[in-house]
Amino acid sequence: MAVPFRRTSKHTKRLRRTHFKLNVTGLVTCPHCGAMIKSHHVCPQCGYYNGKQVLKDGHYMTKTEVKKMENEGKRSTRRKSKKEDSSSTENK
Repeated sequence: MAVPFRRTSKHTKRLRRTHFKLNVTGLVTCPHCGAMIKSHHVCPQCGYYNGKQVLKDGHYMTKTEVKKMENEGKRSTRRKSKKEDSSSTENK
């Protein structure tokens, strides 16, 4: 078994260990709230992923809930039926 001739000083030991550190890799800023998150993961702060809200109150949203949220401020492009048209003209 090898035995060193001299004791390794604290300085030499610490210089040798400067490369034994942990790296924080794969962290990016959330474009919605600015928090640091892992890339390709849902932001735990705001619940957004890929520009869409996925988490609401700590629970994943279903596809129907997501569609409702996207269509909240939009007007319907569907034509009114004849019954709806006649009832709106009668009220005037």
